[in-house]
Amino acid sequence: MRSKPRVTIAMPALNEERYIAACIESVQAQDYPRELMEILVADGGSTDRTREILAQLSASDPRIRIIDNPARIQAAGLGVLVKEATGDVIVRMDVHCEYAPDYVRKCVEVLERTGADNVGGAQRAKARTFFQRALCAALRSPLGTGGVKYRHDGEGYVDTVFLGAFRRRVFETVGLWDPHAVTNEDSELNQRILAAGGQIYLSREIVVHYFPRDSYRGLATQYFRYGTGRARTLLKHGKYPTLRPLVPLLTMSTLAATLVVPLLWPLAPAAFGAYALATGAEAVRFGRPVGLRAIPLVWAMFPVMHAAHAAGFARGLVRYVLEPDWAEAERVAPRKTLLRAV
Repeated sequence: MRSKPRVTIAMPALNEERYIAACIESVQAQDYPRELMEILVADGGSTDRTREILAQLSASDPRIRIIDNPARIQAAGLGVLVKEATGDVIVRMDVHCEYAPDYVRKCVEVLERTGADNVGGAQRAKARTFFQRALCAALRSPLGTGGVKYRHDGEGYVDTVFLGAFRRRVFETVGLWDPHAVTNEDSELNQRILAAGGQIYLSREIVVHYFPRDSYRGLATQYFRYGTGRARTLLKHGKYPTLRPLVPLLTMSTLAATLVVPLLWPLAPAAFGAYALATGAEAVRFGRPVGLRAIPLVWAMFPVMHAAHAAGFARGLVRYVLEPDWAEAERVAPRKTLLRAV
């Protein structure tokens, strides 16, 4: 019988005094053997009580270690944690999530069963407010997520997953998270894993919930950042595993063109009508179970997400064409390949 691997929990944090204690407690409550787990937190220079709370927790649990992340970027902090890790499996966690008690165990079991290089569960949204309930409904629609598989409770090999649990050799082969990637760092790393011949597996057995944004402003800011990060990834690698990230930009550009190009003006009513009809139908389909007053909220969320993502993508293209922040060597696929685990 094979012995269980040692696991490192890798968790970046910055000013998380409201959430850090509950998150660490959920990690401590995992049913994976205590002696085979270490909990590493990369603090990006918190100015609230985050460090104080972590110090109190680590005083009673020596598995908890606080690592400085001077770059303050989440991806950079994750890289620092991997360098400090002693585990054979690296489980990447986020402070703003709720984890099932068997989360770590299931990650390890799925890694061993599938032979994949990275595994994860669906990105399950959970609501505290009515706005979040409406947003959870919008995110169940393909128009809200682009049909990305990790947003749904599926099973099988995919191009990316939420968070992730990695074999340590992955980082020795394809490198760490891009330390300059402010957003889209997980997808960018997964793209390199696929380019190196690796496999990524989505399992419904791995259960984690996160809390989405609770306002239109927060939602727009989030999707603008997503778009910017995805444009950076495209320019860095010159391609995507799928064309999905380009859809919002193409959709919004087409609509905008019917307004600014005189030859296309006659098409504007039909184009905007089709968009309104498609998003309205999805708002009814997914918003009605939440309540009738959720339908207009959901309907408005689609153009907010699409327009913000498109604007961020356009901004990212301009910014990173003019000032790329990655080394030339990082543009190409890894020279090493990931061999299948046995």
